[in-house]
This record gives sequence, C-alpha cells and structure tokens, in this order.
Amino acid sequence: MKIEKVKNYNQKLLAVLGTIGAIFLVVALIAFISIVIQEYRRSSYNDVETGILSDEKIEKLQKENKREQVISFETPKLIDTLNSVYIIPISHKTLNEKEDINGLLNAYSSSDEFYEKSDSRYSGRFYGAFNNIIIYNPNKGTNNKLFDGRVNFNDLKTEYFDKEILLLIKASEKDTYKDGVINLKDFKSLYIYSFSQNQMQKVGIDGMDVYNYKFINNSKNLVIEFGIDKNDDGQYEHYNEPTIIRKYDFESGQLTDIIDEKMSADLQKTLEGTEK
Repeated sequence: MKIEKVKNYNQKLLAVLGTIGAIFLVVALIAFISIVIQEYRRSSYNDVETGILSDEKIEKLQKENKREQVISFETPKLIDTLNSVYIIPISHKTLNEKEDINGLLNAYSSSDEFYEKSDSRYSGRFYGAFNNIIIYNPNKGTNNKLFDGRVNFNDLKTEYFDKEILLLIKASEKDTYKDGVINLKDFKSLYIYSFSQNQMQKVGIDGMDVYNYKFINNSKNLVIEFGIDKNDDGQYEHYNEPTIIRKYDFESGQLTDIIDEKMSADLQKTLEGTEK
C-alpha cells in the first residue's frame, strides 16, 4: 500500500516537473523569438543606405528625368595636424520621393559621428532641457540672461582658447515642424557666446537646420553642417535628407562655401548617372 502511494506521488511529482519544464521551454522560446525579431528590426532600421542605385535603375530614372539619390559631404576629418590638412568624404542619401533631376541641387553633405585626434584645446559639454542661461559674475555681483526670446536647447558646449572661452549652443526658436511645441525637431541655429567680448553671434540659414559643427584645427573658425529639409515638413531628417557644409569665420561672422558649385554639380551628376 505504501509502495503504491509512493508510486502515485512520484508520478504526480514528475507530471508537475514536466509541466513546469514545458512552460519554461515555451517562455524561453518566445523570449528567443522576440529577441531575434527585435535584432532584425534594429539591423533593418540602421541599414538605411545599401549602396548607390544600379545602372538599370538609373536608366529608368533618367527616362523620367528624375533622381532618387543626392550627394552628401561628410564632416572634414583632420589628416595632417601639422599642416591642418583635411579630407572630406562624399556619401549619398536616398530620398523618400523621386525629384526632378533639373531641380535645385541643394544636395550636399552629411555627417556621421567619427573619432579623430583632437587638438590640444580643452572643451566641456553639458546636457539637459534648457530654455536660457544666466551669466553670473560673483566678483562683480552681476547676473545676465543670455537669451531675450524664447528658445529650446539640450546641449551646452564650452571651448577654451588662449585668453578666450566660447559657449556654443544649438537652439530652436520657432515651431517649424508645426506640432505645437518648440523642440529638437524644429530647425536650430548655432549661438556662439564670447566671454571675453561679452557678445553672442547667431549663425544660421533660413529654412535649414544646424545639424553639426566642428572647429578648424588651431582656430576659432568652424565648419558647420546645415541639414536640408527636402520634403518641406519643417524638420531635418538625417537618414534620408542631405546637408551642406559651410565655413564660418569667427572674426568676420561670414559663412562661405567649402565645395564650389561646379564640383558639387559634377559629383551629383556622377552619382545619378547623367555624366559618364
């Protein structure tokens, strides 16, 4: 009788353990499938650019007098520190919609984050949700706000030079995206505040977004990337909209081209297949 009870108990225990094991395997399988799907989606999302269009696709687009890709210049990378020699890689962007091949080129330049040896100047960075800055001098007992109007920004960068400190801010001041708020989706301008001069410079191009900037080696001058709003929705989308690059002269406050129009047009024609 006792042996029979033991057998029944063991059978029940095995059944319970088997059920628990089966449930565990099902949960593990579901988790594994979920991870695989997430990784696939992530890799598919990141793989925005798969290459330039084939000759067959280019020929078809030419018959329609259209293009789907535009050239895009990367941020200059310092190659020769001693002589301040840079290279400017050329990439391309695939547009959301085909556009007229004779339309406004405005198709240059983009930037991805990259690593390179920086110059010896010290810099600092702060992140948050900001709408103004107070410049406080405890020795003089003064405090002054930096912006008189309403702005939004999340990134403060300080650059230290000999006898000079600059504060750099990419800020939005208008609801260009028309979603009811002024935020990072809206076009941004670059504000540069000089502590030695107690002055601020605003750098921007109407209808474009300041996407990125970088100091030219051993200089206060900058190379600035402006995002082009190709589809006119009020925001710059890095994955399928290009940028242009301009040199900003700190002393004169002037923006100038780095790549001339002829070279830009030649590169674009090569990409779209109209020049062979």
